[in-house]
Amino acid sequence: MLVAERHQLIVEEVNQRKSVRVSELAALFSVTDETIRRDLEKLEKEKKLARSHGGAVSIKSGTDEPEIPFQEREIIHIEEKKQIAKEAVKHIVETDKILLDASTTAWYVAKNLPNIPITVLTNSVNVVLELSKKQRITVISTGGTLLSRSFSYVGPLAERSLDLYHVNKAFLSCKGIHFERGISESNEQQARIKQKMIEITETSYILADHHKFNTQAFAHVTSIENVHRIITDSNAAKEDVALLKELGLEVIQANY
Repeated sequence: MLVAERHQLIVEEVNQRKSVRVSELAALFSVTDETIRRDLEKLEKEKKLARSHGGAVSIKSGTDEPEIPFQEREIIHIEEKKQIAKEAVKHIVETDKILLDASTTAWYVAKNLPNIPITVLTNSVNVVLELSKKQRITVISTGGTLLSRSFSYVGPLAERSLDLYHVNKAFLSCKGIHFERGISESNEQQARIKQKMIEITETSYILADHHKFNTQAFAHVTSIENVHRIITDSNAAKEDVALLKELGLEVIQANY
């Protein structure tokens, strides 16, 4: 394969996947990691992509990304989400005031919550329905504009309602965690409400399987330093975990 052809295919791969690791590209093109690093350096100079820690991210301009319907997200990386949800529940105790977003991982947290006296604030229709079965849990919904693809409430009303509350723990997912550019979401509405959720909590937990690492989605939520803990699955790469810890985060890996 000619170098120019490899460069073109690298750009296509990065744009399609939004972010790719050096090791993945090296395996894909049967070349060394060092060769790929040189390729990425050249392509960055040509403004065709941006290098990140351990790989590259797309700089292709765009608008809000369409949300994947909840029913489809529910079964994507399902085992990792279940691992993360079970670990998250271990950090919830009686009398806690917690926040769950409208992610599928947060829904799995709701399914695993024991019927104990806690208060749950959420913008998720599915979380409300799930917790309605547990009478000892007080459930508060934000209200707002309903997004039918994610069964979530967003918009000015949802954001203003969050100003009325303060929680001690928030459990939020995201579309991507980029070690330099921070936490991101697929669209501005989801990003805005998660920004507000982080503002009203004492301790924020980001629930993210390892596939979301080194990924940057369209809408910026917050910088890494503005969150406290990340719960990820057992397959997260050691180098990713180590880097997150270097950035000041407490990283909790769920067990099988």
